[in-house]
Amino acid sequence: MASALTLLYVYYDGACPICRRDRARYERWAGETGDSVKWCDLNQYGEHLRAIGVDPNVALMSLHLEDENGHLYDGIDAYVLLMQRVPRLRPAAFLMGLPGVKGVLTVLYRRWVRRRLRREGRLPD
Repeated sequence: MASALTLLYVYYDGACPICRRDRARYERWAGETGDSVKWCDLNQYGEHLRAIGVDPNVALMSLHLEDENGHLYDGIDAYVLLMQRVPRLRPAAFLMGLPGVKGVLTVLYRRWVRRRLRREGRLPD
């Protein structure tokens, strides 16, 4: 089953304890499906992010995902795509992708990330 899935590169903030915990939970729930996801700490992939047209400071502000065809996704779209691969997360992914829900989640997510980065002293200018 995992071989039928395209490879996803997930650029996440490895300095964030919550992000690391969410990654570990995802890997546990994904099982073999998780083999089709390569986790990349954006703090170590700055040059690559620039090469694909993503400012590392922008990547710090939102989860970014790249599929093996080079298509980029960020924010709630990236979460939805990632979550759709795990059966127990598919219902949540569906709900998150609904137009009204997606808009509200986007606003809340951006606020949460800015607050977290400000508290850590890592909020980009």
